[in-house]
Amino acid sequence: MLREKLKPYNVILASGSPRRQNFFKNLDLDYTIEVREVDEIYDEALKEHEITDYLAKLKASAFDNLAANDLLITSDTIVWHKDNAIGKPKDRLEAVAMLQQLSGKMHKVFTSVCFTHSEFQIVVNDMTQVWFRELSLAEIEYYIEHYRPFDKAGSYGIQDWLGYVAIDKIEGCFFNVMGLPTRLVYKTLMEIAER
Repeated sequence: MLREKLKPYNVILASGSPRRQNFFKNLDLDYTIEVREVDEIYDEALKEHEITDYLAKLKASAFDNLAANDLLITSDTIVWHKDNAIGKPKDRLEAVAMLQQLSGKMHKVFTSVCFTHSEFQIVVNDMTQVWFRELSLAEIEYYIEHYRPFDKAGSYGIQDWLGYVAIDKIEGCFFNVMGLPTRLVYKTLMEIAER
């Protein structure tokens, strides 16, 4: 459905995330992948979705030569806990510390998606609340050893082993926790197609 409606656009997904790439494939979109590195530095005064909005737009700013029919899609996800953003762990020790911090508590996951065209830029965001049960150190170490979640905000993937055994409940979009609020992306792309 979207594939036909977006034919006038050259859709570019600027994400190295295999999960986001798979979402776009499953949304039945024609797209290319192009990733440009940016320093993901933001003002510490920013909170919650303000951070992901800013970083999604920052990633788009690396593309200063878009053609007239290009539609660039950039995105960013953070875990928010105790008034702090938790990104991706640098190493095993940081991953252990992150999961210990989340154990037995609720945290929020924010994802922002930025749609950039030569004539417009639209940013949408979503938030999901996630409750973890208490995790033992042995469980945390097992997970990190076997699943190596170093490319994931908060050091976990809701779709893998830790998601199966540790999550008591969520409120909001499951796919948002994986890194893309798919229904919101679909809705926005449909609105862009009908402009």
